[in-house]
Amino acid sequence: MNILSKLFRHKDAEEKKVGGMEDFMTLIRVYFQAAIASELGITNLAMLPDMRVFKTTLHVPTVNNRLGVGEKARCKKMLKEIYSMDDDFFREIDQSVRRRCRKLQDVQVYLVQFQGFTQDLMMLMGNLMKFKLRLPSVFKGALYKMTEKTVDSIYNKNNFTEPGVMKAVVSVREYSHRLGFSQRWVTDFVYNVVMLAKKEPQPKGDDK
Repeated sequence: MNILSKLFRHKDAEEKKVGGMEDFMTLIRVYFQAAIASELGITNLAMLPDMRVFKTTLHVPTVNNRLGVGEKARCKKMLKEIYSMDDDFFREIDQSVRRRCRKLQDVQVYLVQFQGFTQDLMMLMGNLMKFKLRLPSVFKGALYKMTEKTVDSIYNKNNFTEPGVMKAVVSVREYSHRLGFSQRWVTDFVYNVVMLAKKEPQPKGDDK
């Protein structure tokens, strides 16, 4: 708890729960950046701002004079312990980075694509699932199946009536193809974000 509070700079644990959605996304970015660093042999920490903060705050030692190796292992351990992510989730990230980041010039493009992908994906999921997201988090199995079904429709359904939704669907598919993530990976990612979002404190006056 102390390490996470320090890493994510949460001043008030009651207002900002450590281990929440924002922290999950930060650790995901750290893992991506660490995977890129270890794959390409990057030596400039300035290129990897989230990993730099993670490394310096938690005093993660450099392994075998290669940035990213120790940071990746430490970040993976935290994601598994705090959020119960499985090995397949990390394996897909590693494969995506290995295939799409072959030279330094690829890094910025790749990270921008992932940011665009997650933003469009979560907005689209919120639009398509709507009231289903209000299902209490105790119904984990039902929420996962709903998430899985919605992700499948994004990848395979072509009869969306709203032009904005269809445009977002096409965008998510294009990003997914470029990044190389499976529907299973996307489902697991979205499900974890949704579950964490449901645990976030509601704004005062929000009676939903």
